[in-house]
Amino acid sequence: MKRQATLMIAALTAAFPAIAQTENTGQALTIYSTARPGALPPELYRGGAGGPAVPGYAVVSQQRDLALVRGRNNVRFTDVAALIDPTTVLFESLTDAVGTRVIEQNFQFDLVSSQKLLEKYIDRRISVDQIRGSDTESFSGTLLSTAGGIVLKRDDGSIQTLPHNAGVRLPELPGGLITRPTLVWDVNASRAGNHATRVSYQTTGITWWADYNLTYQEGSDANSCRLDVGAWVSIVNKSGASYTDAKLKLVAGDVHRPQPQGRAYAAPAAQRAMAMEMSDKGFEEKSFFEYHLYTLSRPATIADNSSQQMELFPAARGVACEKTLVYYGAADARPYGSPATDRNYGIQSNRKVDVYLGFKNAKEQNMGMPLPAGRIRVSKLDSADQTLEFIGEDVIDHTPRNENVLIKMGAAFDVIGERRQVSFNVDTSRKTMTEEIEVKLRNQKKEAVTVMVKENLYRWTNWQITGKSHDYRKNDARTITFPARIAAGAETTVRYTVTYNW
Repeated sequence: MKRQATLMIAALTAAFPAIAQTENTGQALTIYSTARPGALPPELYRGGAGGPAVPGYAVVSQQRDLALVRGRNNVRFTDVAALIDPTTVLFESLTDAVGTRVIEQNFQFDLVSSQKLLEKYIDRRISVDQIRGSDTESFSGTLLSTAGGIVLKRDDGSIQTLPHNAGVRLPELPGGLITRPTLVWDVNASRAGNHATRVSYQTTGITWWADYNLTYQEGSDANSCRLDVGAWVSIVNKSGASYTDAKLKLVAGDVHRPQPQGRAYAAPAAQRAMAMEMSDKGFEEKSFFEYHLYTLSRPATIADNSSQQMELFPAARGVACEKTLVYYGAADARPYGSPATDRNYGIQSNRKVDVYLGFKNAKEQNMGMPLPAGRIRVSKLDSADQTLEFIGEDVIDHTPRNENVLIKMGAAFDVIGERRQVSFNVDTSRKTMTEEIEVKLRNQKKEAVTVMVKENLYRWTNWQITGKSHDYRKNDARTITFPARIAAGAETTVRYTVTYNW
C-alpha cells in the first residue's frame, strides 16, 4: 500500500528538542468547483507550464500520530500542496485538544530551482563546464549576474558571458532553500507522548466537473425516444501535491467564497496523465446543508499534475425522452422599458427550427440522483457499421431529482420556418397597437412532426390575443407557444393577432 510522504519533525534550535517521525493514519480530500459547465479549455488539463488558472479549490484533511514532548516543540510538516492558503491551516490534537496549541506558524515556500541556486551564489566562486565542439572546457570564476545568462569574472580578471544552459557545478546546497513547501509550527504541549493530530487546510489548483454521455434511440414516433445515460466525474489536480488513498468527496452547489483580486496563479504541470478508476463501488450522494455531497465509496489516489475520470453512477438504460422541435422566429427581439411602437422592430426572422431532447430525472426512469452541473453529449448508433456518431452537445445546471433536463441539440435540417408581420397599427389616442403575425412551417421529412412555435410578445407588458389560427399556451408573462402538427412533405401556417394597450 502506497504511503503518503512522511511528516518530518526536527529540532531547529537547542531550545526545541528533536521529535520523532509522525505516522500518516488517514487523509480526506473534499473538492469544490467554480467551473462553468462546458467552459474549461483543453489547456487546463493538457499540461505545460503556466496555463489557465484551475477554477476550483479543495479542503485537505490529514490525521497523523505525532510524538510530542512536554513544553515547546518544533514541527515541520512537509507534505502540503504548493498552492495552500496558509491562513486556512488548522492544527489540532485529538488526544489533548485543550492542552496542545500552536503558538506560531511559518509557511516556507522558497523552493529550490536552478535560477535560485545561481542567485544564491552571486559574488561567490563557481565552476562551469562548456562544450566546445567535441570537447568540454572547464573553468572557474566569480559569478557576477544571472540576468539573461551567466556573467562570470575569470581568475585573470576578464569577463565572460555564458548561456543559462551552461553546465554549472556548485560546491554545496546553499541555505534558505527547500525542496518542498513546508509548514513549521511552534507547538506547546502540556502532555508528553504520542498524540493523534489532525491537520486541515484549503488549497487552490484543483477542481472537478461532471460529464454526461448519452446514447440516443428513436422511439415509436417522431417525437419519442430513449436514452442511455452515463455520468462521469473529471478531476484536474495542479495543486502541487498528490493525495494517496484519500477519502474523496465532491461538493455540488453554489458555495459562496470571495475571490481575491487579480488572476490566480496556475501551478506548473508536467505532462498530462490520464487514469481511469475501475470499481463496482461508485459515489454515494446525500444532501449537505443547501448543497449535495458525493462521497466515493473507495479510497482514491489523485496524483499531482493529472486529469482523472471516475464513474459518477452506473449507466441508466432506456430512459424515456421526448424530442421537441421549437421555432423561435423573433428570438433577438427583447422587451422595451416603454411600448415598442416602431413597426420594424422585431420583424427580422430566422429560418432555423431548433431541436431539443428532454427527460425527467426520476427514479422510475432509472435516474433520480441529483445531477451536478456539467457538459452533456449525445450520440446515436449508425446501424450501417455499428458506430456511435456525435449528434449534439449542451450544458446543464445543477438539476435536483424529479426535475426535467432539457438538451439543445442543434437545428433541424428538413424542417424550416418563416415569420412575417402581416399588419401593424398604432392608435396613439387610445394608446393601443395591434399586430398580426404569420408563421409558415414546412416539413420535408418522410413523417409528420409537431413544432412548438414560440412567440415573445415583446412590444409591451399588457397584451391580449384577439385572433388565432391555433390554440396556444401561456409560458410566462410575455411568452406564448403554439403547437403545430405538420404532415410529411406539407406546410402549416400559424397566424395570430395581438393587441397591446398602455
